[in-house]
Amino acid sequence: MEPRDAWAEMRRAPRLLVLALLLGALPGGQAEMQLSVSPLVEVMRGEPATLDCTPLGVNNQFLLKWFLTERSGARHLLAEVQVQGSKIQPKVHNPGNRSPPYKLEGQGRLVLAEAQVSDQRDYVCVVTTGAAGTAETTVKLQVFAKPETPDVSPNKGTLSVMDDIAQEIATCHSRNGNPAPQIQWYRNGQPLQVPMEMNSNSYMTSRTVREASGLQSLTSTLYLRLHKEDRDARFHCSANYSLPRGRHGRLDSPAFGLTLHYPTEHVQFWVDSPSTTEGWVREGDSVQLICRGDGSPMPEYTFYRLQDKEEEVLKTDLEGNLTLESVQRGQSGTYGCRVEDYDAADDAELTKTLELRVAYLDPIELSNGEELSLPLGSRVATNCSVQGLPAPALRWTKDSVPLVDGPTLSLSSITFDSAGTYICEAYMPTVPLLSRTQNLKLLVEGSPELRHEETQRAQGSWREGDEVRLVCSARGYPEPKLTWNAKGDSSTEPVPGGQGWVSSSLTLKVTNAVSQSGVSCEASNSHGRANHVFHFGPLAPETSQAGIVVMAVAISVGLLLLVVAAFYCMRRKGRPGCCRKREKGVPPPGEPELSHSGSQRPEQTGLLGGASGGAKRGSGGFGDEC
Repeated sequence: MEPRDAWAEMRRAPRLLVLALLLGALPGGQAEMQLSVSPLVEVMRGEPATLDCTPLGVNNQFLLKWFLTERSGARHLLAEVQVQGSKIQPKVHNPGNRSPPYKLEGQGRLVLAEAQVSDQRDYVCVVTTGAAGTAETTVKLQVFAKPETPDVSPNKGTLSVMDDIAQEIATCHSRNGNPAPQIQWYRNGQPLQVPMEMNSNSYMTSRTVREASGLQSLTSTLYLRLHKEDRDARFHCSANYSLPRGRHGRLDSPAFGLTLHYPTEHVQFWVDSPSTTEGWVREGDSVQLICRGDGSPMPEYTFYRLQDKEEEVLKTDLEGNLTLESVQRGQSGTYGCRVEDYDAADDAELTKTLELRVAYLDPIELSNGEELSLPLGSRVATNCSVQGLPAPALRWTKDSVPLVDGPTLSLSSITFDSAGTYICEAYMPTVPLLSRTQNLKLLVEGSPELRHEETQRAQGSWREGDEVRLVCSARGYPEPKLTWNAKGDSSTEPVPGGQGWVSSSLTLKVTNAVSQSGVSCEASNSHGRANHVFHFGPLAPETSQAGIVVMAVAISVGLLLLVVAAFYCMRRKGRPGCCRKREKGVPPPGEPELSHSGSQRPEQTGLLGGASGGAKRGSGGFGDEC
């Protein structure tokens, strides 16, 4: 514990100390001198300290001296100053070679640069004047130092709660402070009121050491009688230190815990696996049995199984875990865990048991097998059965739609829509993810059922050569065969999600024959046949198209005649120039050149020449005019 503050009384003393010296200088007269000082100066270590001593009520002629008082009472002159009016003569003696040395400022102010703990002394100011005589006063210098963060050394051993005496918990060290700090202990953040006197419940010891630097270090050791509740407690210590002007600070150590030895009082035993609230586990799962006692250190655990009231030891370890790999229905029964703690009280319950119940589900059996073929219009009742524990529930579904809860599925007036896959599901509401299913495929036999897709046009709107796609669909069992009475591009494929429907398409061009007789689609199987005829009605007239055809024929005939005429001209003997355009003014070979007057028009010349040539040639077919 920190000793009582020695400077507390001085902090409450008046800041101004007045010393009156009554001196009889002349018969019947008195002279008076006063000194103005601060009796206590407080600074932090390393900061400058200034000691002021000012004489009052005297003229400006005096001698001021500063002395350092040893603990033995001896005085050492530190510095002096002679004041004569405006003339000041300071002198520093610096006994002990302080570094940095003392300094004098003004008319006698003593300055200690970088104050150290060794400077914490009494300093005496002595003032001498001629008429008033001599006066002196003492100034105390207090140097404060903030300690280092406290460190704690906890007891690393195992402490028993069964001991009936206080045991050593930890030692706290607060180093290099001034004045010596106080140490406070805490448990879970709450201060402990611990006496210094030794007793069986709690106490602490303290020791203060002054270091070579003059700083002080404090060591405190805590002793407590421990209880089981302290197993999770967190302890730490704090150093409380003083600062100038009555302020205080606090530094905390890291928190720590203790390792305790206490006996087992209670045992817990449970199943740690994909189990349900009722304690069932699935067959085939890996199951862990967990056993935990509340003693420390962890005791030894013994796992066993009760069979015919006899214990079959399964495992002994220090972890308290028993794993049953791929548990089977035959492993159902009573399991136990026993804690081997010889420090436990005689009335402590150290054994626990539990019932392990293994849920199982056998494959589902169908009364009518997995595939059933029935005729149209018939009825049937089929059952599914299963063995399991706990008792499973059954339900029937088709295409994810629930049909009936229970083992029996009844169907009456069976149609093609009744065909498909029925699922019997066995499940256990108390055991999640434990279920089985079995499929029943129902086939409905009968003559095919046929349907068709209507064409996009109405009858009477079709024309010769139009392309059409016809679609027929059928269902039945055995699967029907689809045929067409017309030729074209055809294909057959199942209808997606069509409940047994198959589809066939035919692509062809519309003709007069097709429009008159129609196109027939037929579906057939061993039970019968069904058909549908697609009708187109009379074809629409093709007037616009007929005109186009006549024009095309006429153009073809004209081109043919031109080709024949050209061929004829080229084959004429002696008339190789036929069909070639004559040059202007050049007569044909073998004919005299015609003369004409300039007044003749070219049109007349050409006509005459053409007529003459025609007379000479007689009837020669097309003649020269090819």
